[in-house]
Amino acid sequence: MNVNEISNLIAAIIILLGSIMALISTIGLLRFKDIYTRSHAATKSSTLGVLLTLTGVFIFFLVNDNYFSVRVILGITFLYITSPVAGHLITRAAYNSGVEMYTKESGKKGKQLN
Repeated sequence: MNVNEISNLIAAIIILLGSIMALISTIGLLRFKDIYTRSHAATKSSTLGVLLTLTGVFIFFLVNDNYFSVRVILGITFLYITSPVAGHLITRAAYNSGVEMYTKESGKKGKQLN
C-alpha cells in the first residue's frame, strides 16, 4: 500500500462515518416525540455527519488532485457556525410560542421544563 491508497481509505472511512451520523440523525427525527428532542437530533448529529462528509471530500481532493478547496473549507466553517445556532433559535421560538414538552406519564404533554 502506498500513501495515496491509505489516504483514500481514510477519506472513505470518514465519509462513511458521516453517512452513518446522517442516518442516526434521520432515525432521531422519526422516533422522537416533540420539537425539542427532534431539534437536538437534527442539529447535533446531522451537523457532525455533514462535517465528516465534507472533511472526507476535502482530504480526498487534497491527496488525489493536490487541490486545496477553499469552498469546502468555507462550507465546513459556515455549517459549523450556523447549524447549531439555527437549531437553538427554532427551539427557543417553539418554547416562547408555548409548545408543550412530551412527558412519559401516559403520553401527556407537560408544561414544565423539569
